[in-house]
Amino acid sequence: MITAEHLSKQFTRDIMAKEQQSSDHQNKQKRKKNISKKEEFFAVDDISFTVEKGEIVGILGPNGAGKTTLLRMLGTLMEPTKGRVIMTAEDGSIMEDPIAIKQNIGYLSGNTKLFRRISTREMLQMLGEIYGMSKEETEERIGQICSVLDMGDFIDNRIERLSTGQTQRASIARCLIHSPQLYIFDEPTLGLDIISADAIVSFMKQQKEEGKTVLYSTHYLEEAQFLCDRILMIYKGKIVAQGSPAKLMTDTGSENLRDAFHAIMKGVDENDF
Repeated sequence: MITAEHLSKQFTRDIMAKEQQSSDHQNKQKRKKNISKKEEFFAVDDISFTVEKGEIVGILGPNGAGKTTLLRMLGTLMEPTKGRVIMTAEDGSIMEDPIAIKQNIGYLSGNTKLFRRISTREMLQMLGEIYGMSKEETEERIGQICSVLDMGDFIDNRIERLSTGQTQRASIARCLIHSPQLYIFDEPTLGLDIISADAIVSFMKQQKEEGKTVLYSTHYLEEAQFLCDRILMIYKGKIVAQGSPAKLMTDTGSENLRDAFHAIMKGVDENDF
């Protein structure tokens, strides 16, 4: 189980402002000149929620809503400006050891880089050693992963020769090798062909059945409607709606999650942000 408790992340960005300046001392004419100024803003602004064991939770929102920043903080890849992330072990105790926390998370982002000159099998063997697994444990786990993600045809090919879908499955295999309790996926099916995307969706469903927790962001609303137990909709760093896909559709009088999403975004009051 993982909990976000009043989680916030502040950044600084450059903005363009307009300043009136004198361009000619003789005629005193003025012209507009663009200048850069610094502005503080919250990419994630006081977000709190809990994801239970065996639950699949989707993070939805327009580009720039704060989804990736939120997932990076939950995955311990980014330090929050305010608030905290709490990981709970299977026995119900709060995990304090940063290394133990990381070992219980499998994180996948859209810009994950893999060792291109080795095969997926070699990568997984190397990662098994890093995680302190025995050779026997690693080989057994590789066999399971190969079956789950249907990688038998390419697991021994060099990663640089894999297709986009095969590379994404290799990236997910990297997250699986140590059998974490929590999976955090940022756009795991983005740009994939139907077969590869279906394999990844099936994998997430299987992990839920095994009692694992999955937290992921997506722009594919039909996929989220089919897969998620619960949805968090984020806009400008805040949660603006949450609930099961069925509840969100009922609340908005929509027939599908896509229409519910547009209704919720349309109803957001700009004055609240």
